[in-house]
Amino acid sequence: MKTSRLWMLLLAPMLFLVQAFAQIDTLTVENDAVDTEYMPQEETDDNSLRVQVKGFLDTYHAVRTEGRNDWMASRTRVRGEVKLEKGAASLFVSMNATYNGILKDRTGIELREAYLSYAKGNFDLRAGRQIVVWGVADALRVTDCVSPFDYTEFLAQDYDDIRMPVNALRAKYTWRSVTFEAICNPVADFFILPTDERNPWALRLPSVTFPYTIDLESGKPEKILRNMEFGGRITANLSGVDFSLSALRTWNKLPALSLTLADDRNSLHVKGEYRRMTMLGADCSLPVGQFVLRGEAACYFDEAQGRGLGQDAACRNTYNALAGADWYPGNDWNFSVQYCHKYTSGNLDGLSVYRNTGLATARVSKELMRNLLKLSTFAYIDVTNGGIFNRFSASYSLNDQIELTAGYDYFHADRGKFQMYKQNSEVWVKAKYSF
Repeated sequence: MKTSRLWMLLLAPMLFLVQAFAQIDTLTVENDAVDTEYMPQEETDDNSLRVQVKGFLDTYHAVRTEGRNDWMASRTRVRGEVKLEKGAASLFVSMNATYNGILKDRTGIELREAYLSYAKGNFDLRAGRQIVVWGVADALRVTDCVSPFDYTEFLAQDYDDIRMPVNALRAKYTWRSVTFEAICNPVADFFILPTDERNPWALRLPSVTFPYTIDLESGKPEKILRNMEFGGRITANLSGVDFSLSALRTWNKLPALSLTLADDRNSLHVKGEYRRMTMLGADCSLPVGQFVLRGEAACYFDEAQGRGLGQDAACRNTYNALAGADWYPGNDWNFSVQYCHKYTSGNLDGLSVYRNTGLATARVSKELMRNLLKLSTFAYIDVTNGGIFNRFSASYSLNDQIELTAGYDYFHADRGKFQMYKQNSEVWVKAKYSF
């Protein structure tokens, strides 16, 4: 009975979208029959309601290639997006209906984005649940500190699905080639890190031999006015170069872990801690011939750092810098590399961090068969500890609507951030129908 109800929930958005498409086609035919050549432009903009509907159905399945060869992921999702526009105002809503065969608590209907926009002249105001992207880095965070990430399945998802929306008020004003942006998030959002041991991507502490429990919720800040996030960004789009300056009063979205002995003295209690911090950053993008050069830098003032057993998190200033380059040599080839370095200042005695850490990425992609087949590989490289996560994929477009993809995720690490996933190498397949 529960399964039948779930499939009804999954199919309902599709039926709604099909009906909406039929209505839009009718509206389009009727509008095409009207001669708007002599209609006043202002009257047309104010009185016409424009509706855009799109979405997709995808299914993704992955099997571990090491050890038990068990299922790592099995999910089917329908996403629907609706945008209503009238004059300078618009409404955008995006929803997911998901059935997850492995992580049952991820099955259901999710409101992804829902926001109102008002854009007129040089002014743009947006309020509601939205995804905010700052910076120019590819799949790395330096100044991109507004929207947190969902690590329920770690990086074994599309990067766009990992990024989480926030409930924010966002305003932009453009003057010539300069855009001023201000943002306010009344209630801070944080990374989602799974702790359920039934999840193959759950947070684990490989170096801890004691039994332990993890609590990432009780340390979160209260939902009160003084704990809101706020900041701004200035972006200049000049001839041949784009750059921006940003500032954000926020929190460490990724928790710092503190360890204490439980009352029985035979187990550990791991608690996630969050502290107020300030981010000041800058980024730039510069096209040079076949290359696009990118750079970002940011200082995190008072970023929370984990400490040893029985000690609360400590705050230290950290300095982050990224340099990257994309190369487009032609014939549908693309090469991309990035390196991000982090320096933690102050006294590090008793802290579970390095003074210097480095993380790099590398991407190679090639399109074949008149762009129907795309081969790619994308790797995260933990320079500090020698670990790696590499995703190989091959996708083929049967037509404009249907795309089939297969790939292999490879993990290797003896220590560092990828160590807990070193047994999670997997093969996967994905099918997607866009409408």
